[in-house]
Amino acid sequence: MRAIAAYFPATLVTYLLGSLLSTLIIMAGLADLGMPVTFGDVVSAVLFDWLGLLGAYLPLVALSLLIALPVAAQLYRRLGLPRTATYVLAGFVALVALHLIMEATLGLIGFAAVRSTFGLLLQGLAGAMGGWCFVLFCRVRG
Repeated sequence: MRAIAAYFPATLVTYLLGSLLSTLIIMAGLADLGMPVTFGDVVSAVLFDWLGLLGAYLPLVALSLLIALPVAAQLYRRLGLPRTATYVLAGFVALVALHLIMEATLGLIGFAAVRSTFGLLLQGLAGAMGGWCFVLFCRVRG
C-alpha cells in the first residue's frame, strides 16, 4: 500500500519540476533574445504551464513512472541493487525515455526545452527527483 501511496506524490513532484524546468529554459531563451522578462513573467508562465499541461504532460509522466518504478522494484529485489539509486535512476530514465520515444514515434518534441541535450537532462533530473521522492514516501510509516 505504501508503494501505491508514494506513487502519487512522486508523480506530482516529477510533473511540477519537469514543467518548471522547461518553463525556466524557455524564459531564459526569451531573455537571451533581448526580450524583457520579469520575475512576475516567470512566475506567471510557470503557473500557466502547471495548469495548462495537466491534461497532456501529467498523464505521460504518470504512465512513465508507472512503468519505471515497478521495474526498479524488480531490479532492487532480484539484483540487490542499492534501493535509492535504483529508483532515482529509474525516474531519470523514465523521463528521458518519454521524450525520446515521443520524438521517435510521433516525430515531435513535446517540450521546446527538450530540443537541447541540457533540457533533456533536466527532464531526467525531474524524473530522478520523482524516484527519490518515491523512496522517501515509501519509507514514511503512517
